[in-house]
This record gives sequence, structure tokens and C-alpha cells, in this order.
Amino acid sequence: MEPVLHLLSAIGHTVRDVLPIAAILFGFQWLVIRRSIPNLKMVLIGFVYVLVGLALFLEGLDQALFPLGRLMAQQLTAPAFIHAAGQAAQGVNWWDYRWVYLFAAAIGFSCSLAEPALIAVAMKAHEVSGGAVGVWGLRVAVAVGAATGITLGVFRIVTGTPLHYYIIAGYVIVMIQTAFAPRTIIPLAYDSGGVTTSTVTVPLVTALGLGLASAVPGRSPLLDGFGLIALTVLCPLITVMGYAQLSEWLTKRRKTQGEE
Repeated sequence: MEPVLHLLSAIGHTVRDVLPIAAILFGFQWLVIRRSIPNLKMVLIGFVYVLVGLALFLEGLDQALFPLGRLMAQQLTAPAFIHAAGQAAQGVNWWDYRWVYLFAAAIGFSCSLAEPALIAVAMKAHEVSGGAVGVWGLRVAVAVGAATGITLGVFRIVTGTPLHYYIIAGYVIVMIQTAFAPRTIIPLAYDSGGVTTSTVTVPLVTALGLGLASAVPGRSPLLDGFGLIALTVLCPLITVMGYAQLSEWLTKRRKTQGEE
């Protein structure tokens, strides 16, 4: 009975959150554009699907992904697992958490590849570029960036270093790359960081960060547990522009060798 009550509560909260969106859409259609909504029945059915889907998604996050992320962080940082029972007294040794870094990189890479938003953007980019932007090439480049960002974020939590050091250094690299990267790839690269942090990646990464900050001695979930998403957004900008620069260099090199 309790799961049913939780689901009904999630549906109620979802209806409350979605109603303003529906009011704006219908209000503009009727009061500003002054036209009836085509296929009103199908639109209403679609809104019902959205409400039910969002409610199930939020309930799934609460029941599965958030607890799983916290559990993985706690297990990977347990002294019995990392063989560092005296660690709390001696201070944090960043190398003791090497399995956490590997897990963070693996989960970041796999989650990014599975992101529906990234798949959609990669397919559209391939379509409008006439095949110049490869679907898998873009997805892998973004996934490598996301994996790098999450791993850096985990390292930051373990060592307790300030977040702004990573953000400033990262965006300095991005600005330098922007000056030299192919013009056609820059807008796509800047969008790629946003689309990789969506429905699949964000819940697991957030849970991992909070669980890790709770488990590492001397870390605060509020001060140290957040920030992983910022690095996950940042690093794909670097890897996508790097992928484009490498592809451009290889193309020029092949042309030069062909002329010789």
C-alpha cells in the first residue's frame, strides 16, 4: 500500500508542477493567437502521458537511482574495501579511492552514451551537416568529456580542493580552444555539455556526489557533494572541440600526403 501512496503523491506533485506550463500554452493559444488547438483530444492524452511518465520517473529516482548511487559511494569508500582502516586518523590519501575514480569514469561514460537528448542532438547534427559530424563520433567525444568531468569532480571531493579552481582552469582551456577550433563545431560543442546532463546522468551523478561527500572523512554533503554536474557540463566542451580539431588536422594531413 505504501508504494501506491508514494506514487499518488508523486502524481499530485507532478500535476501541480505541470499545470503552470499547460496554462501558459493553452492561454497563449486561446487568448493571444485566438485559435483553437488542433487535435485537442490527442494533446490532452499526451499531457496525461507526460504526467504519468514524470511521476513514475520521479518515483524511480527516489526509490532506485538515488539510493543506488549513495550505496555505491558508501561501499567503494568503506575502509574494509579500500584497506585503509586507519585513514581517518592519518588524513585522506587520494590514491586509496582509485576504484571510486574508475567507477565515476565508467558511469559517466555509459550514462552519457545512453542520454536520449544527446542521441537526438547527434542525429540532428549528422543530418544537417550532410554526414560531416558522425553520430557515434560526437557521442563518444561527449561521453569521454563527461567521464573526465565526473572523475575530476570525485577527485575534488576526495581531496577537498575548491571547485572554482577546476571551473576557472576549464573555461580558460575552452576559451583558448574556441579561438582555434573549426567554426562549425563551436555551437554544437557548447550545446553538447548541456544535453549530456539530462535524465539518465544527473540522478546517478548527484547521488554519487552526495554519497561520496557523506562517506569521505572531513567532507560536507552540502559544501562538497555538489559540483559534479558543473564539471560534467564543462569537460564535453573541451573534448568535442578537441575531437573536431583532431579530425581537421588528420584531414589536412591526408590531403598533404595525397598531394605528395
